[in-house]
Amino acid sequence: MNDIAPNPLLGVGLHAVGAVFAASCYTPQKKVKGWSWQTYWIAQASFCWFLLPIIGAFLTIPDLLAVLREAPTSAMRNSFFLGMAYGIGGTAFGIAIRYIGFSLTYAIAVGLSSVLGTLIPPLVHGTLGDTLHKTGASWVIAGIVVGTLGIAFAGWAGRLKENDLAAQDNRGEFSLTKGLLISLLAGVLSAVYGFALDAGTPIVDVAAAHGAGVFKGNVVYIFSNTGAFVTTAVYCLYLHLRHQTLGELVELPAGPEKSRLPVNFAMAALTGLLWYGQFFFYNLGHVHMGDKFAFTSWAIHMIMLVLFSNLMGVMLREWQHCRRLTHTTVALALVVLVAAVLLLTYGNYLGDLAAKASG
Repeated sequence: MNDIAPNPLLGVGLHAVGAVFAASCYTPQKKVKGWSWQTYWIAQASFCWFLLPIIGAFLTIPDLLAVLREAPTSAMRNSFFLGMAYGIGGTAFGIAIRYIGFSLTYAIAVGLSSVLGTLIPPLVHGTLGDTLHKTGASWVIAGIVVGTLGIAFAGWAGRLKENDLAAQDNRGEFSLTKGLLISLLAGVLSAVYGFALDAGTPIVDVAAAHGAGVFKGNVVYIFSNTGAFVTTAVYCLYLHLRHQTLGELVELPAGPEKSRLPVNFAMAALTGLLWYGQFFFYNLGHVHMGDKFAFTSWAIHMIMLVLFSNLMGVMLREWQHCRRLTHTTVALALVVLVAAVLLLTYGNYLGDLAAKASG
């Protein structure tokens, strides 16, 4: 049970902060010079999926070692292995950005993750039927449906963008087919992250008993995120061995980029900090949503992520060579996504009012 006083409006606000962090976390990559993709990826993953989750837990969970001794081994194991599957999705996510850009990767991968990660956990636990009959549930479902529609508009905008760039012979690495397939894989496996967190609930309960309060969810990241790091590191090390690029971590080739190694590590650390910030504020938002519609945290967070990533794509001028129709479609996607967030927020608000009235 959630031992924190429900405040859905605050929860949505905290989810928004986390979504901004997530939407902007890969922008430092544009400042990285002289590194192959696998070098940058393993460097940023070392921060966001390994070092920061452990440091964050030590700083926010009282008696962390005692919590880990008391927590069920099965919960730690399950969260870790589900996190490994999420790591494959996260790596696929990074590859998809190369082919279809920030906006579309977030729209497709995160959109699919939003729907699967929201509805499947309560379905597995057999609580979906009861949840959908609670006060405000119709607004919540409407929000998920409208959010899916907004994601579809974003995908349509991507198709228009591909046609625009093809007409101008300005495609670069843009490939909707490759990016779409990889984004779908990323979306399915990223949804597993919600299961990794759910599997760690017994660990969270132990942390709460030790007085972790609103930070209790940080303890799960030790397992879910380090699991993601393992699969990511294996893939990156495979690429390093294949292309003989592991030496980039300690020295760059001679030339104008030779002195940029400290800058590259700084950008990787910033990426990791922003990405971990997403998890940190997700947890804070989730504990304030209340028990009634806690399962909507994933949808709210993901839809906001798509919204802010599209805004980030506009700021990065990913759409500057496109027609007015394409710009209009992107704008429509943003409006629909905002409407989805408002519907989800209102549904949670009604559920909170009903809970207070009955209590």
